[in-house]
Parts: sequence; structure tokens; C-alpha cells
Amino acid sequence: MKTRTIGTRQVSAIGLGAMPMSVAGHMPDEKQSIRTIHAALDAGITLIDTADAYTPSAEDVGHNERLVAKALASWGGDTSGVLIATKGGHTRVAGGGWDVDGRAEYIKRACERSLKALGVEAIDLYQHHRPDPKVAYEESIGALADLLAAGKIRAAGISNADPEQIRLAHSILGEGLVSVQNEYSPRFRTSEPEVDVCAELGLAFLPWSPLGGIGRADDLGGKAAPFAEIARERGVSPQQVCLAWELARSPVMIPIPGASRPESIRDSAAAAELELTAEELARLG
Repeated sequence: MKTRTIGTRQVSAIGLGAMPMSVAGHMPDEKQSIRTIHAALDAGITLIDTADAYTPSAEDVGHNERLVAKALASWGGDTSGVLIATKGGHTRVAGGGWDVDGRAEYIKRACERSLKALGVEAIDLYQHHRPDPKVAYEESIGALADLLAAGKIRAAGISNADPEQIRLAHSILGEGLVSVQNEYSPRFRTSEPEVDVCAELGLAFLPWSPLGGIGRADDLGGKAAPFAEIARERGVSPQQVCLAWELARSPVMIPIPGASRPESIRDSAAAAELELTAEELARLG
């Protein structure tokens, strides 16, 4: 599979977003989730994205991280080249809701919990999940700097950040900051400025929900007509066309489509080899 760069690491041009395997209402059984992660690894995917908040309930924080760790441990191949990215600072609350906690002490505590859930001594890529309006952004990013200095994490990333926050984080973390993870897809293109800032600063851009979000991937065959048309012409899925379009948008783009079935992630992985023509890209806008 073609590769792209996150910091000093080469990873597959397509990653796996593991969130759908642990969110209540969508999560498959554990055996199917592990088969899906194994299918991703078999297909050459070397970037898996998770988070402590990907869990069916507030009582099971770290569910997705533990699932990823179990799948890696049971895979028969060499996992030394697999980069595991996780996130902290987004919390689950009773009743299935979400909240944020950007305090430095919380982020450090969340990192320690993630280290245990993943069963590692240092996290490959630890990302601040979402800005907390009650906490100065510098404080949250400062926690990442402290974790880097302590050797708890090998690289830092931020998520759901605007251009000003990206630049601020870069000024604090320097080369320690390697990635930004924001929503981006054909139906959500408002992160274009963030993609450009990442290209300027040499940061990887990891679009979450690159196919439009859980339960929306099939929209590419309906509402997004050009994607479906080109897919029919090429004999591939609209999802592959979508991911190939994103890869063509910028060399810093590394889509992380969510998947809960082996068939889905195998199809997504194939997008790394799909080269769209200039005419096709113009049709997609």
C-alpha cells in the first residue's frame, strides 16, 4: 500500500478509524470487531485511530483502546510498524452523552489510563481530542508538551482545531506536533483552511468521518451523484472514489474511515491505489 508521513513515521495512506466498533447503537460483537482490525492489518493498513471516549457508556472508558490492543496481540503478523493513535480530553457522561475536559491534570490522567488500556509504555500518537471552552488552549497543549518530555507519548496531535489553534499548538510543541484530526468529507468541506495550514506546517491531516459519518457512507451512492457516476465508470465503490478524492486533495491527507466489518475496511484500503484523473477530480469539485 502507498504510504504517507506522520512526523518521522511512514504509515499507510489510508488508516482505520475504530470508533464504530465501540459506540452504543452501532457496535458489532467483539469477534467481528477483531476480524475487522485483522482485515485492516492484512490489507496493509498501519495506522489505527482510537480514543478513550470511544465506549458504549461512561462506565466503560477505554473500551475501544482495549479492543485494539486485543486485536493487535492476536494478529499473526508483525505489528512493529503499526502506529496507534489515541485521544484524550473528550469525555463520556451518564446517559450516553459527551463532554470535554481540557485541564492539564485531566489530560495527563487520561493518558496514563490510555497507556494501561493499550498495554504500552509510550503512546505512538496522543491527540488532544477537543478544545474545552472553560480551559485556556495553552494549558491543554502544555499538557501534551509535558507528556512528550516525560516520554509518555512519542508524538502529539490535536483534533477539532481551527487554524489559529493549530498555529498556537505548533508554537508550543514545535516538532512534537505531527498531526491534526478534523472532520472532512464531500458533505463537510469547511476544514479546507485547516488542511492548508497543515500543508504549510508539514503536519499530517487526518480527516475523521471521511465518508460522511456513521451510517452516511451510502449517501455517496445517492446524494453525491458524481462520486457514484465515477465509481460506476471505474468499477469500484463510491467510497473508494471519495477516499481517492481526499488523497488527491493534499499530500498531507491521510483519511481514517470508520469500519465495523472486514469487507468495509478492505474496500477502503483499496482506495490508496486508485488514481483519479484531472477530469474526474474537476467533476468531483
